[in-house]
Amino acid sequence: MEELLNKRIKEIQISGIRRFYNIVSQYKDAINLTIGQPDFETPSHVKDAAKIALDNNKTVYTHNAGIIELRRAVSSYYKKYGVEYNPEDEIIITSGGSEAIYIALNAILEENSEVILPGPIYPGYEPVISLCGAKPVFVDTTTHDFKFKAELIEKHLTERTRCIIIPSPSNPTGIMLNEDELRKIAELVKDKDIFILSDEIYSELTYDFEHVSIASFKEIFDKTIVVNGLSKSHSMTGFRIGYTLAPKYISKEMIKLHQYINSCASSISQYAALEAITNGLKDPTIMREEYKRRRDFVYDRLLNIGFDIVKPNGAFYLFPSIKKFGLSSLEFATKLLEDKKVAVVPGDAFSQLGEGFIRISFASSMENLKEGLDRIEDFISRL
Repeated sequence: MEELLNKRIKEIQISGIRRFYNIVSQYKDAINLTIGQPDFETPSHVKDAAKIALDNNKTVYTHNAGIIELRRAVSSYYKKYGVEYNPEDEIIITSGGSEAIYIALNAILEENSEVILPGPIYPGYEPVISLCGAKPVFVDTTTHDFKFKAELIEKHLTERTRCIIIPSPSNPTGIMLNEDELRKIAELVKDKDIFILSDEIYSELTYDFEHVSIASFKEIFDKTIVVNGLSKSHSMTGFRIGYTLAPKYISKEMIKLHQYINSCASSISQYAALEAITNGLKDPTIMREEYKRRRDFVYDRLLNIGFDIVKPNGAFYLFPSIKKFGLSSLEFATKLLEDKKVAVVPGDAFSQLGEGFIRISFASSMENLKEGLDRIEDFISRL
């Protein structure tokens, strides 16, 4: 019966991050610098809101798109980026950013259409694109300081191009696009039948300049889908709350997918998210300040050790090159784990364009970062 299984699903590979994490789990005493989630606790007032929702029996289905109070709060929140969405029919609360990406791409892609996205990149987009029967077209950003610029995108445009994915700040590089760089992309596509999927999940974790949403450029508002959520900004990964913001004509198609996949996001999580996005707007500040301190420390240490590296502007990752050390990214990460009990993610987990790099997360204590970097320095000295 195996031959009857969906061929597209069979062709999808388990995430390289997860595959390596399964190896890391066998080393109980390893210093784990692979973590893709905040190491801060969920704010107490957010957890309290979840408890209150339970006590008040908020345990039933909500509106498919989410409770209206949360949608209104999301709409109000996004006004700071100079963009406004109608909470009634342009905002959908999803089970995390992953579901948001899934319903967005399924709503706009068709067989043989093409999606342009930067490489290296988070591995959660490509499988969805492939399941839609579309083709991912990776743009090599490794020789451009990981900047996904308009001039690079333009070289890959064809009559089949249906969507451009812009993750800013980016996982795994931490690089983000500034207002001028985003404006040039907007100018490039404003007269073309191309959607923009803007993944802004790390929008609260920026260090050198403020986040800009490409949806704020009015000339492409009607073709832009924004994905965001509370996982990174409020350390709520397990609550699984994301959301989409898109014009009504797109949202009304995405809600169809959402209602059949999920009915609605967790009611308890929605009330916790409502508290986070109304009374917890300053919560990310403490995390952001600490992440910036860690970023600067790890960046300086990696430079001193001898790595070639681009300084990230956001998120909580660094993506140093290991090409000079003569090992593949998997070989490097495996030997480092075996020899020094330090876990990092091989760069090829983020598409083949990530080969020759490793991802280091600084969402870990300063104590762990110091010890991990000491071990990495010793490891490099012995290669």
